[in-house]
Amino acid sequence: MTAAFAADLPGRPARLLATALASVALAAALAGCGPAAISGPVDQAGFVAGDGSLTLVGEASRVAAPDLVGTTLAGEPFRLAELRGQVVVLNVWASWCAPCRAEAPTLQRLSVALQPKGVQFVGLNTRDSATAANGYVRTFGITYPSVVDTDGRLQLQFRDSLPPQSIPSTLIIDRAGRVAGRALGKVSESSLRGLVEPLLVESGQPGAVASSDPVASSDPVASSDPAAPSGSPTASGGD
Repeated sequence: MTAAFAADLPGRPARLLATALASVALAAALAGCGPAAISGPVDQAGFVAGDGSLTLVGEASRVAAPDLVGTTLAGEPFRLAELRGQVVVLNVWASWCAPCRAEAPTLQRLSVALQPKGVQFVGLNTRDSATAANGYVRTFGITYPSVVDTDGRLQLQFRDSLPPQSIPSTLIIDRAGRVAGRALGKVSESSLRGLVEPLLVESGQPGAVASSDPVASSDPVASSDPAAPSGSPTASGGD
């Protein structure tokens, strides 16, 4: 029975039935965003899945990343500026997000493979409970740190560069501390390498002239989440 049919029923029973049907529809939509069984309070309101678009910004067009300061899930202090000189892969994730869970093994594997080349992975855990987030880390054997960003305020600091507009999102920060790339949605090994590896041959000096125009590539990945925004991969100097 649909909500429209329920509206044809007379009186209070019709209103109650329409409300119940709306609740079922909302529950079904949230079920698509991740596993139903999560320990602790979780805020999934406003969840948007990425469309798989990739952006790589030319050196001359990059802007400085904000100096994120926070605390990791392990209770350790974190400051992004202390990673200057390394390429940083900053991944926004939540334990209830199905695409996040799908890409977690790839991120962990690449974090180990690329670390000797001067690449540091960092997670940014959002809209999650500590219990669920730490369970996620144990399940997928994540060894790189994740910074707590329960209310999303740390993500908002990127609004003047390449904001992480979905969960998951992955930002790439060059050796000079500038935002160089972004992936919206689940990443594959090839797409992430395509964003990171060009930065490993750069000088890492602020103000360096780009050797080429900004380059964009696409590796769209279908998401199981129904709320993916429309858009296509673009080359950009920022949003």
